[in-house]
Amino acid sequence: MLELGIKAPDFELPDQNGEMHKLSDYAGKKVILYFYPKDNTPGCTKQACGFSERYPQFTEKGAVILGVSKDSVASHKRFEEKYGLAFTLLADPERKVIEAYDVWKEKLWKRTADYLYFNISGICYEIIPYSSI
Repeated sequence: MLELGIKAPDFELPDQNGEMHKLSDYAGKKVILYFYPKDNTPGCTKQACGFSERYPQFTEKGAVILGVSKDSVASHKRFEEKYGLAFTLLADPERKVIEAYDVWKEKLWKRTADYLYFNISGICYEIIPYSSI
């Protein structure tokens, strides 16, 4: 996992609508980049709905939320529509970003997700492991 103070690696992934997003597109904003194992699972759904319910509070503070999993664009679209999610879901089926951020844990992935918070300069300033949530 990234260490505090490390600049976040840039990436480009499609969202639930097939539109491409680069982390660098969000330069100058606070970014909550959260990784989760799978769409439509009980724990991941609870997390996503929690972020969505509080989305206006995050945007008021100038933050954007980007959820990343290895699910497909189509899966993300169904997940967004089923639960009315208000934020961007990014598809990483090849796990390139997941592995670049070192959050893939082969045996534990089904039960873990990590939250990485970046300041407006793209510097990692807080990491909250799933186990502490």
